[in-house]
Amino acid sequence: MAMHALTGFSLVSLLSFGYLSWDWAKPSLVADGPGEAGVEPPSAPPPQPPHIIFILTDDQGYHDVGYHGSDIETPTLDRLAAEGVKLENYYIQPICTPSRSQLLTGRYQIHTGLQHSIIRPRQPNCLPLDQVTLPQKLQEAGYSTHMVGKWHLGFYRKECLPTRRGFDTFLGSLTGNVDYYTYDNCDGPGVCGFDLHEGESVAWGLSGQYSTMLYAQRVGHILASHSPRRPLFLYVAFQAVHTPLQSPREYLYRYRAMGNVARRKYAAMVTCMDEAVRNITWALKRYGFYDNSVIIFSSDNGGQTFSGGSNWPLRGRKGTYWEGGVRGLGFVHSPLLKRKRRTSRALVHITDWYPTLVGLAGGTASAADGLDGYDVWPAISEGRASPRTEILHNIDPLYNHARHGSLEAGFGIWNTAVQAAIRVGEWKLLTGDPGYGDWIPPQTLAAFPGSWWNLERMASARQAVWLFNISADPYEREDLAGQRPDVVRALLARLVDYNRTAIPVRYPAENPRAHPDFNGGAWGPWASDEEDEEEEEEAGRARSFSRGRRKKKCKICKLRSFFRKLNTRLMSQRI
Repeated sequence: MAMHALTGFSLVSLLSFGYLSWDWAKPSLVADGPGEAGVEPPSAPPPQPPHIIFILTDDQGYHDVGYHGSDIETPTLDRLAAEGVKLENYYIQPICTPSRSQLLTGRYQIHTGLQHSIIRPRQPNCLPLDQVTLPQKLQEAGYSTHMVGKWHLGFYRKECLPTRRGFDTFLGSLTGNVDYYTYDNCDGPGVCGFDLHEGESVAWGLSGQYSTMLYAQRVGHILASHSPRRPLFLYVAFQAVHTPLQSPREYLYRYRAMGNVARRKYAAMVTCMDEAVRNITWALKRYGFYDNSVIIFSSDNGGQTFSGGSNWPLRGRKGTYWEGGVRGLGFVHSPLLKRKRRTSRALVHITDWYPTLVGLAGGTASAADGLDGYDVWPAISEGRASPRTEILHNIDPLYNHARHGSLEAGFGIWNTAVQAAIRVGEWKLLTGDPGYGDWIPPQTLAAFPGSWWNLERMASARQAVWLFNISADPYEREDLAGQRPDVVRALLARLVDYNRTAIPVRYPAENPRAHPDFNGGAWGPWASDEEDEEEEEEAGRARSFSRGRRKKKCKICKLRSFFRKLNTRLMSQRI
């Protein structure tokens, strides 16, 4: 009876304090954890698996955090990183879907069929259903698993949804980017729909709340209703700071002196996200989770420089295989770290979180699982050497082949026209077209001077092979391909080895039945459970044929062509 009375008192207290509001957690209310009467001898209780909180931000640039010298205020991230372990040799993927797929499967893109681009809203495609995901492995270890935020791993069937891939609960968006308030997403002119889901239902009633705040509030609700005695996995995938550039007015006011409008909005979004992380951290302490928790912070790809982001002084941006596209922001904060307050130079890749977190949970992730990741917890917590010595950034056979690449240029073993990137030891090799390789200073001025831009702008290079010593030249300014053909050949041979293990690329044609108009105005699953993938591909081919026949009568073809050309110009940096 006493226990029931205590539980009832806790719930009433939470409601009376109004914990559903954004600013519900005050520093003065933070507790280190609930006092528990010891019912067993001090040495008797077995160690409880830690609570795991993985926070993923979207399109946050390498330069866009306070401890990297940014002009953007991120006091929470700075403090958590300073008290934990900063990962300064940490790699992710250059765009959204690949990073998320590798996080949840522990496998390179070549081993999931997601080598090319992203999963688009109308594609009959999703994270392969035969892959055992990270939350599924944690469920096997007794964890309660919850996801809040952006999915972007496909949803054409119900089996693809987060709640079918290992998460007990889900609140967030299924597509790649939505309006921060209305949650509308357009995948082309006239193809628009609502995208905010709770579980497997459309969350119409939550529209109007700024997503960063909404997601942080939901994390607070989960922690308030969960017992700290049961291990918890929280995957918080913020939409921030992906476009569209939208922020509450009070955050914009802080950066009113910043001349560049895009940078100003972007900075406001980053600071708002930082405060959301602060509220999550306070909630962990308030409800007794913090002392046995591991908090991991990671970006998903490089910053988009045209949308206010900055990867300075690294080369490149989101969507490229230069360091500015694949070098990630990352740190681990935890009372369980054996060596805190330091910077780690251990080589870590986003695939490593799968075996690392499964190991922390007391589970097993053996080589038989076909993982490409390594357990890097000893390297992070104790400062040991990383078991990882190389990273396959990707091999994308569908990306536009470079004009000046050839099999002959690849010593007869690799076609250098193919887009690929690999790091082995201190060496990094790129082939094909890695993306535009500019060094772009932070765009803090209202008008970005063309003369300044051109100082760091790279002309179209007549080459398809680059080699850098990344340890000595992290900014990729000195190409050594001509001086070290022996290293080039050795790394090309590694690409050949990896390519032998690759599975076919899965990038199906878009399906017209995915249109939100056929789903009540919202994005969501459209294929029946019984449908075969071949039928989806056949529908795509039929749609392509039908479009060809209606080409002359199509009223929006010219408009679609215009937007494609405009997008191409933006992506090619024709300012």
